[in-house]
Amino acid sequence: MNFRIRKAFLFPLGILVIEIVALLASCIIFEQPVAKSVILGVMILPVLILFVECLFRSTTIDSETIMTRKFLRSKSIKLSDISEVETIQVKKRAFVTLCAGDDFLIFSNAYSKFPTMVNTLLSYLPEEVITEETAAMASEPPRKSTDILSCWLAAALMGFILYAQLKMFL
Repeated sequence: MNFRIRKAFLFPLGILVIEIVALLASCIIFEQPVAKSVILGVMILPVLILFVECLFRSTTIDSETIMTRKFLRSKSIKLSDISEVETIQVKKRAFVTLCAGDDFLIFSNAYSKFPTMVNTLLSYLPEEVITEETAAMASEPPRKSTDILSCWLAAALMGFILYAQLKMFL
């Protein structure tokens, strides 16, 4: 099975990237102060990197391996090599760590169908490698939506700033 980052998060993040680029372009076209353009240029870098990373991230689980693909890199672990599956949960954010000797893989509940992802993975593993915390989390996986809400709020705020900028000059 293949799992990807939630589209409900990618969509507002993509809108935010487009709005920041449009605002930067409008600052250059309307000859705004250089400091404003520099701030927007610095602001777009982490947002763009986050968007590209999330857009290309996917995890595939089959009966023999788990493989995570990221932008320009990938990592896989044989399920038979996994010695422990641990979970760290902070409020509604969950991180699952797969340990295989010196190798490890971490994924979070930012994936769509996260409950299915965790249960599929655990179904292929022996019970002795699954910690109590992981088993408990798998029975009631946390659902996180504050990142989506925050992203929509940032996109709305950037949209308002872009609107105000364009209204001032057009």
